[in-house]
Order: sequence, then structure tokens, then C-alpha cells
Amino acid sequence: MTYCYVCPHRCGVDRPENMADTNGMFGSCGCGMQPIVACAGLHMWEEPCISGTRGSGTVFFSGCNLHCVFCQNYDISCEGFGKEITVARLREIYQELIAKGAHNINLVTPTHFTEAIIQSLDTPLPVPVVYNTSGFEAQDTLRRLQGKVQIYLPDLKYADDMAAIKYSNAPYYFRIATEGIKEMYRQVGDYDLDGDGLLTKGVVIRHLLLPGMLDNTKRVIDWVAKTFKPGQVLFSLMHQYIPCGRAADYPEINRKVTDEEYAEAEAYLMASSIEDGFVQEGEAACEDFVPCFDGTGV
Repeated sequence: MTYCYVCPHRCGVDRPENMADTNGMFGSCGCGMQPIVACAGLHMWEEPCISGTRGSGTVFFSGCNLHCVFCQNYDISCEGFGKEITVARLREIYQELIAKGAHNINLVTPTHFTEAIIQSLDTPLPVPVVYNTSGFEAQDTLRRLQGKVQIYLPDLKYADDMAAIKYSNAPYYFRIATEGIKEMYRQVGDYDLDGDGLLTKGVVIRHLLLPGMLDNTKRVIDWVAKTFKPGQVLFSLMHQYIPCGRAADYPEINRKVTDEEYAEAEAYLMASSIEDGFVQEGEAACEDFVPCFDGTGV
């Protein structure tokens, strides 16, 4: 019997080996141990240092250890769309993406399948591995990934813990996420770009501006500016929020971010000590940027 403590929810349940297994119990993620993948392919819409010219080799896992009511990937994060695969097949997917020219292997929402991912990376890949996460990570899980992940791509969604509970069922999110980001940085160190401007190692901290939550964004920026010096991490201020999932149940976030809100957030970022990173244009707040989860590449 194996009890699951892989994420900060610490459910402590004996997760079934796969979704058809009648033994065991599902925890917060709602998934068994065997990975479930919704699609895999070359993705051009990550930060330029990750997507490059050929694309990031992105593997979208189904399920999630968070339950963000506004998730753009709601169909796979909360409604379970995807195909269950073996670890051997996951390794094959990596190789197929590399053969297509992927600059890296980008594991999206991987936390609840950490055991399978560690097995799939038992042999080092010829390209960097990107761990693309909500930021809600357990320290002991992150330490097990040391040496297998070269690029960490965590969200830092909230400095406001009440908002984290309300919208993502994530108690103590800010403390957990910031401690996790420090551990990620300890593992990979200062970010490094090659001659083509592609990231070979490092941490890229993402923050999605939510409607009506400028103070939350400013507190996130303040923490990054206070914690890291220029040249250590990259920061990505995202402008791609559109109401998805169950956002209609929360009128205060059931709208796009206004141009005025984003301009204020961007100005605050530019006035901070953060020098390295990215901002998005308003055109990113569009359904065209939501991936098509149709099983391609699985």
C-alpha cells in the first residue's frame, strides 16, 4: 500500500494504479498513478526563450492538484479528458517530440504524476526538461526532481491566501509556492540563455493578472523583487485571462482584465527592481491561445 503525499494537500490516500482499478481511493487530484495525457505537440505560445523558433515539446497532463475555477484548461484539469498511458509510452512521446525539433520537453500540470515522471526521466534527455506547474508544490517532491528538471516554470498565482482558497482550494498557497520557488532556484541556479536566446536552465516565475486583483499582483511583484537579484530568475507578467471553467459563478472575475488594470500592473513592474522577463500584449486574452485538447500526439 502506498499513501500519496506528493502535493501539499497531503491526502494520504492509497491511489489506484489506474482509473479502472477498483482498489484504492482517489485524492484531491482525482487521478490514479498512471499518467493521463490530453495532447502532446510543439507549442509556440510559451515565453520566447522556451518556445524558440521550433516550439516547446509540450505534454499536457489531465487532472490537477489545484481546482482553479477560472482554469483555461478546465476540460482536462477538472473534467478528466485525456488518455491513460504507460511510462514507456510517455518516454516514446518525449522522443517523438524531440525528433520533430522540440527545443525542450515541457511537462504541463505534472505534479500528481510525479512518480511516473521520475521513472520516465531515468535516462537523461538531450534537451532541457521544463516543469510547468501551478506552484502548489511540496518540498520533498521537488527535491526528488533535482537533476531531472533543468527549467522550472511555476505560477505564482496569489499573495492573497483568501483568494487562493476561494478560487483554487489552495490553503497557505503563498507560503507554499514561495518556498517551492526558492527550492527550484536552489536546484538550477541563475537562468542561462544560449546563443539563440533559448533557456537552458533556470526559473521563470509566471503571474496571471486577475480582474479586480491589482493589489494581489503588486504583492507578488514585491516578493519577487525582494527575493531575487537581476540575473537570477525571469518574471513573466501574463495578460491572457479570459473567463473559463466556472468563472461565471464568481461575478467579480467573470470578465477580462481591463487595459487600465494591465497598464497599472505593467507600470508597477517596470518601476520595480525586476529587470529580466516578459510582458504580454492584450491580444493574448483570446480563446485562440487555449490549446486544442484532442488527443493529438498521445
